[in-house]
Amino acid sequence: MKQKAAMILAAMPLALASSPAIPADAPVPDEIPVALLIDLSNGQVLFEREAHRRFVPASVTKVMTAYTAFKLVDEGDLRLDMPYLYSAALEDEWYAEGSNMFLRAGDRPTVAQLLLGITTISGNDASVAMAMAATGSLDEWLDLMNANARDLGMSDTHFGSPNGFPDDGQTYTTASDLAILAEAITQRYPGLYGRFFGHRSLRWRDIAQANHDPVTGRVEGADGLKTGYTNEAGYTFLGSAERAGRRLVMVIAGSPDQTLRDEASRALLEWGFDGFDRRTLLAQGSRIGSAEVQEGAQAQVNLQLPADFTIAIPEGAETGRWQIDIVYRGPIQAPIAAGDTIARLRLTIDGESVLEAPLEAAEDVSKANAFQRIANAFSRWIA
Repeated sequence: MKQKAAMILAAMPLALASSPAIPADAPVPDEIPVALLIDLSNGQVLFEREAHRRFVPASVTKVMTAYTAFKLVDEGDLRLDMPYLYSAALEDEWYAEGSNMFLRAGDRPTVAQLLLGITTISGNDASVAMAMAATGSLDEWLDLMNANARDLGMSDTHFGSPNGFPDDGQTYTTASDLAILAEAITQRYPGLYGRFFGHRSLRWRDIAQANHDPVTGRVEGADGLKTGYTNEAGYTFLGSAERAGRRLVMVIAGSPDQTLRDEASRALLEWGFDGFDRRTLLAQGSRIGSAEVQEGAQAQVNLQLPADFTIAIPEGAETGRWQIDIVYRGPIQAPIAAGDTIARLRLTIDGESVLEAPLEAAEDVSKANAFQRIANAFSRWIA
């Protein structure tokens, strides 16, 4: 099967920056080597800098630990109210080791309490306890984390620890991969995400600690996710905020300074919400051309948009030239059910691919009978 493309709208002026995916006025200082901002409502990259560059995520690793726990809870393999007996061996290894929940041998925190320790105060000890509570084996837990990363398409990520503690480079990721993780945890498990992320502080026993998240409670709609720091990694943050049904995900990595990271994180989210004009180019339900069908009762199937095709345009940007194409690998093999995602709509500006959206089959197409196969073959021969 070959990739097919059909141009449906082209060479029309639109107010856009000359490099629309990387507007020049984004508020990210040059001292920060890695940055990314994505609008999850349409998948548009609003800003990127070295988004595919590998780096050490430090405690941002714990977002995958939380995701792995959420997945087990959702599948019924882990209970939030299940207690875990914290061992003397774990206390000896992890008590007061970096950011900590300060668990003691004999403590019996529940899975829910461990999750709050992980997401709110970045407990290294809570992360290891979660791994042991869920699987009984650190190696088995890491296998789950890495399997989840592969399933999500995080192709430049590997986890060598459940908490991001220095491990001689076994743990690494990219901004692009972390954005995939943030989308998955916020969209697949919104109830658990809302329950366990976004708390400003946590008390365990008589120890109260604050969350270092620089955006929650400071940026409207911000609700997580996780900071990270080691000498090797610098200061990192994976964050998210939602306003009026529009969720942004951002990554700052390798900042040389905590204040610089925190200020850039807040400014980047505010800019993402306030610095763009959103335009709907094509409405939900619009019929957008057709795709060729192989061995079907009809030779083509109509395509439609399951959601509005909307782009965020930087305010004050210069004029660009844009084109919209239908792209798919085809012809599409029958049978096809109405609602099947079988193609994509691609927006290109000044030759740069900026935005894609799924296209669905607008109707059912059954397999061809003998007479229809002959008719289809004759039509292709004539064509």
